[in-house]
Order: sequence, then C-alpha cells, then structure tokens
Amino acid sequence: MTEFRIGVDEAGKGPVLGPMVAAAVRAAPSDLPDGLADSKRLTATKRESLAERLRATEDVDIGIGVITVAEIDDPESDMNSLTVAAQVRAIAAIAQSDDNAIVDAGDVSESRFARRVTEGVAGEGIEIELTAEHGADDSYQLAAAASVIAKVDRDSRIATIGAEYAQPVGSGYPSDSTTRDFLAGYVDHHGELPACARRSWSTCEDVLAAAEQAALGDF
Repeated sequence: MTEFRIGVDEAGKGPVLGPMVAAAVRAAPSDLPDGLADSKRLTATKRESLAERLRATEDVDIGIGVITVAEIDDPESDMNSLTVAAQVRAIAAIAQSDDNAIVDAGDVSESRFARRVTEGVAGEGIEIELTAEHGADDSYQLAAAASVIAKVDRDSRIATIGAEYAQPVGSGYPSDSTTRDFLAGYVDHHGELPACARRSWSTCEDVLAAAEQAALGDF
C-alpha cells in the first residue's frame, strides 16, 4: 500500500455563509494522534482537541487554502474548480517535491480531480505524486487529519463572523434555522444581504424574494 506524506480535504462547499476552507496535513503516520476520523463523524469538542494536538506536534505541517465568498460568487467560477484551487493552495503551502499526497476527490471523476490538483501544484513549482479518492477522509488517517483541521478552521471563521455581527449566525448551512433567521433579519433591517453571504446561492435569492414580497404587502 502506498505510504502517503500529505492528506488533503476541505470544508464548507455547501454553506450559504462564509468561505470554503481546504487543509493539507504533512506528517509521518506515527506522528498523528489516535482517534482521527472524517470530521463529520466527530463531535465539535473531539475535533477541536484533535486539531489542537495536530497543531502542537512539531513534525506535523499544516497548510490552509481559503476560497472567499467573492470567489464563490464569481459567475465565471464553479465549485469543482474552486475545490481544486482550495486544495492546491493548501498543498502548496507545505508540500515538498516528490511528496505523495492523498486527497478527498471533489469531482465525480477521481482521476480528473487528481490531474487538475497535480497540475495546479506543479504551477506553483512543486512536483508531487497525488491520488484522489472519494471518501479519502474515511480511509486514510492523513486525509482524516486534514478533514478535522479544515472543519475546525472554517468553524472558527464562522464564529468570527457571528462576533462581527454581534449575533448568532448558526453553522452557515441553508438547513440551519439560525442561519436563515440571521439572513432574513439582516435583509429586513438593512435592505441587502450581509457581506458574508454567498449571494449566488438560492437561499439568498429566496430571502431577498421574501423580503420584497413582504414590502409589497405593506402597500
């Protein structure tokens, strides 16, 4: 079995608030803490504990790649390309030539995603071997470590957003009633979406449409 040196995953593809964050973790398997798994299968407390241990380990290198709301809302972009870009940014921050990486595939075609990320990293002047697999964070400890780091980093950014607006914004996902209430309340008060919102998401369109309908009902 191939021994990988880097694991990569991202968090925040689907939310209506905040950025998407990719993480790359470069480490020897023996330097990883016990208990790693796909971040979605861990509690917030467990994720934060693991992330703290990973960051505190001298021989573990961590790279972060952030895709901003503005990049996500760019009509010329698409989520597959942005996921590639996020992973490239994270890998390029820590990779060394001839590293072997396992990444969570962000495309229906694992081979196409692997090729695009490999080419993107090469464009940064770093030649690596790379394998992309669906569910890599369930199968490889390095990818699980990256999943944990990405999720904790993005959650921290969402907490910062809540602090900036001085109110709860929830998880940022469209299914979260706190997130929807925040958006609706902000539009009702300011007449526009907050800067942290992905304006191209249908949730934002629905909030604006509801506000417009309510305004018409006042006449």
